[in-house]
Formats: sequence, C-alpha cells, structure tokens
Amino acid sequence: MQFSIQREALLKPLQQVVGVVERRQTLPVLANLLVHVHQGKVSFTGTDLEVEMIASCEVSDAADGEVTIPARKLFDIVKALPDGVMIHIKLSGERINLNAGRSRFTLMTLPATEFPVIESIELVEKVSLPENVLRDLMERTAFAMANQDVRYYLNGMLLELKQQQLRCVSTDGHRLALKEVDLGEPVANQRQVIIPRKGVNELIGLFGSGEGDIDVEFGRNHIRIRREGVVFTSKLIDGRFPDYEAVIPLGADKQAILARDELRGALQRAAILSNEKYRGVKIELMPGKMRIIAHNPEQEEAVEELEADTGVSDLAVGFNVGYLLDALAALAGEKVRLSLRDAQSSCLLQDEDNEQTKHVIMPLRL
Repeated sequence: MQFSIQREALLKPLQQVVGVVERRQTLPVLANLLVHVHQGKVSFTGTDLEVEMIASCEVSDAADGEVTIPARKLFDIVKALPDGVMIHIKLSGERINLNAGRSRFTLMTLPATEFPVIESIELVEKVSLPENVLRDLMERTAFAMANQDVRYYLNGMLLELKQQQLRCVSTDGHRLALKEVDLGEPVANQRQVIIPRKGVNELIGLFGSGEGDIDVEFGRNHIRIRREGVVFTSKLIDGRFPDYEAVIPLGADKQAILARDELRGALQRAAILSNEKYRGVKIELMPGKMRIIAHNPEQEEAVEELEADTGVSDLAVGFNVGYLLDALAALAGEKVRLSLRDAQSSCLLQDEDNEQTKHVIMPLRL
C-alpha cells in the first residue's frame, strides 16, 4: 500500500475523522485509523464502536491496500508539516513510512483485519435534504440535550420522521428544544431515532454551510448520513423518548413580544446578581412592559425593565436565566414571542414569525 498527496488535501479528511477517536481506548486498534487505498482513492475510518466516520479523497502514485495507523500521531504530524508540501506514504512490513520534503517518519501499524467496521444498517427509510437545513435543525436544538443523565435516552437528540416533516428534539427534563422542516413529500415509514450526544456533536462539526443535498438513512439500530467525501454512521440509543408534545404548553394565551437582542442584554445583566446555584430570575408582565428581577443570598438585587408588546397584567413567573439565554441564542428573528398560561406555567419561546422552532422552559419557584 502506498500513495502520495499534498498536505492540505490530506489534512481535511483527517480533521473530519480524528475527533471520533477517543484518547483512552479499551482496544489498541481503536486508537488507529483504518487507511484503505483503492483505485486512486484513499479512505480514512475512525470509530469508537458507537460512532463511525469515513472520509475519502483522491491520491496519486497509489498502490491498493489497507492498514491501520495511529490516528493522533498521523494527524499531528500532517498538521505540523509546512503548507504545500507533498506527502508520500508507504507500507513497509508492519511500519508506515511517511516522507515529506526533508522530514521522515516511521509509524507502527496494526492489521486492518482487527479494525471493527459497520457495514449494513438494515435500511428502513431514507430522506434527502440540503446540508445547511439539517445543520440548522441540529444546531438550534442540541443545546438542550442532557449530559450524563441517568435517563440515558435524554443524552442525545431525537430525529423524527412524521408525515412529511423531519423534526429534531432534545430535552434534559428542565427545558426542551424543537425545530422542524417540511420535506415536501410524505415519507413511507414514520420513524423515531435517538442519536447519542457524541454523534450529534461530531455531525454539527462536520457540516458546512453548503446547500448541496445530503442523504439521511434510517436503519433499525443505526443512522447513516452521506455527504460528498464523507460517510457518518452512529449507533442509536435504545430507549423511548418522552412524549415531548405533552410538554409544550397548550392554551398559552398570555403573550409578550420583545426585541430579542434587548431581552438577551437585560437577562445577561440581571444574571450577574442572580443566585449562583439556582440562577433564577423573576419575569413580571404588565401592560406594555416586562420587568426582570434577580436576587442573591447577599441581599443584592437587579431590576431590568423592557418595552413589550403585551396586554398581560400582574403575571410573575421564575425561570433559570441560563436556560432563557440558551433558548434566545438558538433563535434567529429580531423579535421573539414569549407565551405563558399562568404563574405555574412553563414558557414557550419562539421567533415572532416562525412556528417551526419551539423552546420550552420549565418554571422555577423563587
């Protein structure tokens, strides 16, 4: 096995796959990348047994073959080489020789036969959509995923195919983020899958801003996403996602419309004097305005008043200020709509003119 490639062309696929490789491994081969050369193309595969990423590119002076190479060492070497240098890689026995300009490196390898590869995913449904659309769906909901929660099914993101919509939903039990997109035509099989947190983060890092279509393949136990030069596969979390639609407050007729940036600024200032443990702020609505109040155990207080398009009077609800700020950061419009039902109600936060994104935040007792 051998091939030649310019540094920048090699660095791109390595950057795409190296994040999947964990620094601490139970199996030595999982610290390596599977390098496969075939018909003038090289592919690099990284996996942690939960998530697999394959990135490929064209090479010259190629001889077919495959082997596994230490992932971090290969990536660090290529990253440290000067721009524009031509890299020559050749397998010699159990070692890889990497030559670039006046630099020479020799790395130990492990056999490709030891490397675990996900092949078939038992395809159930497949949809295609623009890459930037899926990226937007995931970026605007990922912040609400749980992290190391004992309810393991919350440590990931729900992707739901329903009728002709694709939805992304995440929740940690205290807040919920939902965004949906119309696929334009009904799907044959409705499907709910939960992608683990690491898979979601790797996907978001992989996506660019391109408008080219990507394929999303729903399997029985895996999800696979294909874009030009890259194939991402992840095991699914085996669990039942909560009935998230029951969390969205119905009949939340007490509404206020505010400028998003002004609301963010006021919350950020009030947060300075909020209780460090609970991060609570009280939201008071009255005709034409909103008041934000924060207290802490040192008897300090912050009060912010904002103009608001609302006719609600004498309604006060407490919320975690960090959750409010995360939700506002994930919205895109200049104005936001805040909807409540009563003083014990959760808050529904949306862009004023967009019903496809919903953020729900549970109340705090202050």
